[in-house]
Amino acid sequence: MSATPPPPAPVPVPSRTQYVLEQVKHEILTGALPPGSPLVETELAARFGMSKTPVREALKSLAGRGLVVMTEYRGAAVRGVDAAMARSVYDVRVLLEPEALRRTVTARAGLAAAHAALARADAATDAAERSLANRDFHRALYLPCGNPLLVGMLDDLRDQAALVSSFAWQTLPTWDREAAEHRAILARAEEGDAAGAGAALSDHIEGFVRRAFPPDADGAAGPAPGGRAGEQEPRP
Repeated sequence: MSATPPPPAPVPVPSRTQYVLEQVKHEILTGALPPGSPLVETELAARFGMSKTPVREALKSLAGRGLVVMTEYRGAAVRGVDAAMARSVYDVRVLLEPEALRRTVTARAGLAAAHAALARADAATDAAERSLANRDFHRALYLPCGNPLLVGMLDDLRDQAALVSSFAWQTLPTWDREAAEHRAILARAEEGDAAGAGAALSDHIEGFVRRAFPPDADGAAGPAPGGRAGEQEPRP
């Protein structure tokens, strides 16, 4: 007589802090909470039906990820995005991410996850899903690089990079252009051209921040002028 199999383990319920963190982060990265939006603990606690403690802890975690700023007298707010912040984040990306991709290609790692992310981005019906697919595409390129420390450093940049791109896409939606660049990068990688794939990725990262924050007439960088969110122009 066969033994009765044990019941399935219960699915863990996310903590209240984690729930608030994920909800607020989603709204920040999709533009529902634009840069500078105040994040009032009492209002968020009432909205989510909980005490202020998990809300406060969630905001602290988001501040540690670079998405929220907290001051003693003004409270918490969504981090502002300007050219200096954007260039700092993307400068680190261009130093690390192409090298990670070169190592991925050299190791002949599979890139099925990158293809799946591209397909999701093409099928996306809103900016939120497109943004998530974009992040997954980039991570699929560097995740198999073979260096966990390098992966961790790039993972730490993901939220801040997504904040920059979400902000930029509100005024200059270049999704189609960046999608074409993604396909070109992936094609180079699958050909085994590590140097070419890395160079294409460098151009892609640098080109995005240059288009989004071009120099103005005085030589200082500022937000890109131009279209409104939802207009299609040539997709990071």
